[in-house]
Amino acid sequence: MNAHAQVQLAEAINRHDHIRGPRNAPITLVEYGDFQCPSCGDAHWLVQALEQKLRHRVRFAFRHFPLTNIHPHAEHASEAAEAAAALGEFWEMHDMLFENQDELQDEDLADYATALGFDGARFLNDVISGSYARYIQEDVASGIRSDVTATPTFFINGWRYDGELDLEPMLATIEAVQQQG
Repeated sequence: MNAHAQVQLAEAINRHDHIRGPRNAPITLVEYGDFQCPSCGDAHWLVQALEQKLRHRVRFAFRHFPLTNIHPHAEHASEAAEAAAALGEFWEMHDMLFENQDELQDEDLADYATALGFDGARFLNDVISGSYARYIQEDVASGIRSDVTATPTFFINGWRYDGELDLEPMLATIEAVQQQG
């Protein structure tokens, strides 16, 4: 199939992954993303549209792949998402970070934590101290094993999607993948 390459996801969904949608959905969409990446910001809205359209047929997993050499706030943004995950609010922080991509400095992260009801200063201390860096490094390592070199990179049912990042082409590929079983 032209819309996805013959590159396979190296690491299957596991207990560390952040998953939205039914765990037994026939379609699994995995994204390696960077909260400061403008293309990932566009993809955020695409994923929401896919989830809306496919509802119970898709589960979505987000994995961190901060491109720290070009996005200086991406690492701390990923760590903020993981700190929020430890408090049961990964997806709320995930969405907030993408919706505020131009405001990802440490003070902004503390404000987002406060908005979610956390102690902003304590939260920021966890981020700055690197308490969650290990999770980010694990995601990056799995991305490298899966031949991820840029963000966003998507995998549909374990195969890298190299098609256009637009709703209709991605939906068509998902439908084709689902029909193939």
